[in-house]
Amino acid sequence: MKTKFLHHPLLAFVGLTGAFLLAASLTAPAQNPSAPVRVYPPAPGEPLSTQFVVKAEDQTVPVYLATVIAMNAQRRERTDLQHFEDGDLGQTSFASFDLRGDAHVTVTCPGPINSIKLLPTSCGIVPQVTGNNVTFTLSKPGQFVLEVNGNTVQCLQIFANPWDADAPNPNDPNVIYYGPGLHKVHNVKVGSGKTVYIAGDAVVYGTPSGPIFILHGDNITLRGRGIIDGSICPHPVSPLIASTGNNISLEGVVLRDSGAWTMPLTACNHVTVKNIKIFGYRGNSDGIDVNDTQNVDISDCYIRTNDDLIVVKTQILGRGESRHITAEHCVLWNELAHALSIGAEIRQPVSDVVFSDCDIIHDMGREWLLRVYHTDSATVSNVTFRDIRIEECRRLISLWIGGAIWSKDKERGHIDNITFQNINSPAPSRQSSPVELVGFDADHAIHDVKFDHVVVGGQPLKASDVKQNPFAYGITLTP
Repeated sequence: MKTKFLHHPLLAFVGLTGAFLLAASLTAPAQNPSAPVRVYPPAPGEPLSTQFVVKAEDQTVPVYLATVIAMNAQRRERTDLQHFEDGDLGQTSFASFDLRGDAHVTVTCPGPINSIKLLPTSCGIVPQVTGNNVTFTLSKPGQFVLEVNGNTVQCLQIFANPWDADAPNPNDPNVIYYGPGLHKVHNVKVGSGKTVYIAGDAVVYGTPSGPIFILHGDNITLRGRGIIDGSICPHPVSPLIASTGNNISLEGVVLRDSGAWTMPLTACNHVTVKNIKIFGYRGNSDGIDVNDTQNVDISDCYIRTNDDLIVVKTQILGRGESRHITAEHCVLWNELAHALSIGAEIRQPVSDVVFSDCDIIHDMGREWLLRVYHTDSATVSNVTFRDIRIEECRRLISLWIGGAIWSKDKERGHIDNITFQNINSPAPSRQSSPVELVGFDADHAIHDVKFDHVVVGGQPLKASDVKQNPFAYGITLTP
């Protein structure tokens, strides 16, 4: 076995290695004030994809690279997630631009096109193929995946961002500004009242070890259209952004190749996460982990990682509950574990969580897509999975209470009042029952689970589709 990292950072970095770039000339390039598209130049020195040429409104869009899992289902079942063999990893492409109106997009592919798919299907866009060109029109921001000839590794992710109309002044003493080029930083500490801005033509590489950006305080913003990369940080100790505090906003950037949880929110209150794009292939490279945190709004994100995508936990006693959390309008690619989940670590209550209006475009994992996985002693209550469109599924829904390697508490907990509403999924490919409900015992049970218009394989969910043990009570199905 040997470890391979396909995306190697350059040995030389352009620009400052500290936190600040103060030249006013580093703001976004001048644009036609009425143009529907803003394209940022390629980050000087950053390797680009040769797989696709992308134009939006006749402007050439840089196409970047990210390492992703390429192993088959059998390898995914048994891999230790830290050591990879030849063929386990591949490189995918992504292009990013700002959009404020209709934009005609042309993608030139390297060879003949036998089949084409633009995901999520719910976007309703039907591409046109002429020779080796694919064309379509985008009328609003969003995250899209173009798959050519069924290739899910060497595909193209297209990120049409909302217009970034108010980039901060690089000379503002409260702004940590990264302009064009490559930057090498180490544990950037961001305190109260500060804004970190990653320009659209910037790539920030973190150096070993620990989080690249440490947001600790109140009224903190990290945003932009650039890339934060963890490829030279060790596994498994280096998140890309670690946040603790009140009134924190994270928006717009691409997060690539974390050595651990990509973006943990820990002991926070009032957090907004919007239009974040995440790629992770290393083991434990969760997307967004909400830990002991309240009042969180996650929306319009794209997540493709080798572990949980969006997950809510309460790990540390005394640090607080997790409650009032929403995750909506996200496009999710499940490479290994859970797409939308609670757990495993639940040592203090988790309540009032809503996952809604999300597209799960691929499920290549070995766990359940929608899950409450409870291995500790607290109560999980008032959780809703609503308006979830699933395009590929291996395992669908699980509510589970029991002991596991993640358990910290001797006592087991409870799961109460869980709703699955307007879920549409193909039939799971991995097991016969789309749903499992497993309580621990009569005193540590699952209560009041509602299935309202859950469709599996084109048919309404039936009672016979729900596999449950004796410790799951109050189960209702509405066709």
